[in-house]
Amino acid sequence: MIHGEKIGLRARHASDVPVLQSELYDDVATRSRADSRPWRPIPPGSGQSPYAVAEPSDEAACFSVVELESQELVGEALLWGIDTHSRTAHIGISLRPAFRGRGLGVDVLQALCEYGFVVRGLQRLQIETLTDNAPMIAAAARVGFTREGTLRHSAWVYGAYADEAILGLLADEWTPQA
Repeated sequence: MIHGEKIGLRARHASDVPVLQSELYDDVATRSRADSRPWRPIPPGSGQSPYAVAEPSDEAACFSVVELESQELVGEALLWGIDTHSRTAHIGISLRPAFRGRGLGVDVLQALCEYGFVVRGLQRLQIETLTDNAPMIAAAARVGFTREGTLRHSAWVYGAYADEAILGLLADEWTPQA
């Protein structure tokens, strides 16, 4: 497990899948803001769930986020689009509604940076998020990410186009938690 101050990143357990599916995926409006692919109904227990337990991959590292004190499932975190040649990856996090607004996003991002930079030896991590996702942009800034640009009307989100912010962090810019 990769430990933050309040959270840990661990392998996905089969018991995590129904909770993540119900609270993160089946909330269509929220899921549409978090994924560029169109939402489609996926029945409970389907192997097509984006949270299904999968074999390890060189292209993605999917974690369940747990609160260290209670061991309660907080959400998901992942590095995706891992490019071992250029040593880059993209970051994604999604927290269950009950855990949002508690400052855990910074801790999750720090833990993902530790995994990406220290464990995987990556050079660059990147976040793409909607420009109105103030909590994610603020959490990324607290970890040291730099806003590098805006992709205008690049995301189709629940009936309208939205702008995306691109944030990046290089290994030599990252300051690990003490």
